[in-house]
Amino acid sequence: MKLGIVLLAGGEGRRIGGDKPLRMLGGETLAARVLAAARGWSDEIRVAVRGGGLAAAFGVAALEDDPAIEGPLAGIASALRDAAARGLDSVLTLPCDTPFLPADLPDRLSAAIEGKLAALASSAGHLHPACALWASGALAALPGYLATGRRSIRSFAEQVGHGVAEWGTEPFDPFFNINDAADLAKAEAWLRSR
Repeated sequence: MKLGIVLLAGGEGRRIGGDKPLRMLGGETLAARVLAAARGWSDEIRVAVRGGGLAAAFGVAALEDDPAIEGPLAGIASALRDAAARGLDSVLTLPCDTPFLPADLPDRLSAAIEGKLAALASSAGHLHPACALWASGALAALPGYLATGRRSIRSFAEQVGHGVAEWGTEPFDPFFNINDAADLAKAEAWLRSR
């Protein structure tokens, strides 16, 4: 299976003061931490950005978030279109603000997608729809979904049919995401305690 990976970095990051992917954690940017994990899983890596402002900071090819779509689904749409255009079987989407991703993420999501068009990560029963594996075939369902006016990644995954891969949260939730300064401080404290 030829796997593509797209880092979702198109959000404004208002709660943390902007430029969230470039916030530092343990001496590295959040984006660099996620990209380091991605490089262990595939050479087919892209970053989805809105407006192209941060594209040069990542060191990988950039995709433009679909400007007609609000929210993170814009990055999913761009990732699916790019994967289909490049003949990739599937694409793994990774939020730029999840710096502790589990090493077995692609393998467990690949097992969970069997017979479906998407597989979503979950921890402690909480879905993380931006951290998902999408079969390229999910692209065919996107126009119909967008025509409904909805923009939720979770409901798009429900429409195409999705599996779930569950992870534990001890000693730390591997899908902990950083939204504000308090989250960043919590992540720094966890890193220091390791």
